Amino acid sequence: MSYLPLVLQALLLLVVVLAAIFDFRERRVPNWLALGGLLLGVGINFGLSHVSGLVTSLEGLGLAFLIYFPLYLLRGMGAGDVKLMGAVGAIVGPANWLWILVLTSMFGAVMAIILVLYKGRLRRTFQNLGMLLISVRYGQAPYESNPELDVRNEQAVRLPHAISIALGAISFLVVSAIWAPK
Repeated sequence: MSYLPLVLQALLLLVVVLAAIFDFRERRVPNWLALGGLLLGVGINFGLSHVSGLVTSLEGLGLAFLIYFPLYLLRGMGAGDVKLMGAVGAIVGPANWLWILVLTSMFGAVMAIILVLYKGRLRRTFQNLGMLLISVRYGQAPYESNPELDVRNEQAVRLPHAISIALGAISFLVVSAIWAPK
């Protein structure tokens, strides 16, 4: 974990908070926000640290796409979430992005459990999890055997993932302010 310059902290906060608001209200993350965050992240990193900043930014972007793009292909994640995490990676770099991924995953898991319990879908969720594991075991896309496992399906229980990303990024900023070397 490394401490981010103030301008990158502000950019990260702005991008993830706006994305969370859009995802909550409209169930999507606008392209202009993700692309703007990505370009500003790359540009600012390059401006602050020249070639090494550019490389770090592109590595963060690449790692985010490497992890999130397969989830999009399997229809377990929306394209806006993939682009948002790419922008986050471009802003913070690969090592910090991994911290944000872990925190995002923890918040996402808690939110998912609350949502499933609230909707009374615990039993169905475990059935879907079993079908997902069977599909993966046989090399099939999970959404092919069960439409509920397709994030594009209106019947599926969907979570506004940008909120989890925002909570993970904000938590990272708080933790890095306390523990990261400056």
